[in-house]
Amino acid sequence: MKRFTHLILIVTCLLMVSACNKVDNRVVPNYMVRIDLGTYALWTTYGVEGVGEYNIFNREKHLPSNFAYTANTYTGYGGVLLIKGLDIATSTYEPLAYDLSCPVENRADVMLSIDPANFEAVCSKCQSHYNVLTGAGGPVSGTALSQHVGLRAYKVRASVNGGYLITSY
Repeated sequence: MKRFTHLILIVTCLLMVSACNKVDNRVVPNYMVRIDLGTYALWTTYGVEGVGEYNIFNREKHLPSNFAYTANTYTGYGGVLLIKGLDIATSTYEPLAYDLSCPVENRADVMLSIDPANFEAVCSKCQSHYNVLTGAGGPVSGTALSQHVGLRAYKVRASVNGGYLITSY
């Protein structure tokens, strides 16, 4: 497994370096994000445990439908994708979070979806693909690759109560 993880990390780094010198992941406007899954109960209900497992949070569309949004819950510009993937900074599998708005389209109403075959985030409008599982939200193909734009990432911090807090700060 460790050898596989290193191979994925090397391939991801090579793809990102060969794709461009620098990926701009700040194209999507910087909206507030705060999703409190800080207790064990909330995390086991809405969190992600296995690699590739994901959940989508969007306050306006009330996703997930049974999540209790509060006055202190914010879901960014186009919603938030929470996925269990490889944190390239630490080379460990961790929960990762990204804005669901396509940076090429840069509209809150153009949300990405997840391709279940390869766990890439895909824009239905411009057909750009993003690596959310092992590539830090970097572009894989489409207009995003030629424009060198990636997904805005958010912080996912462990809480003392067995869950996580997702924030933009």
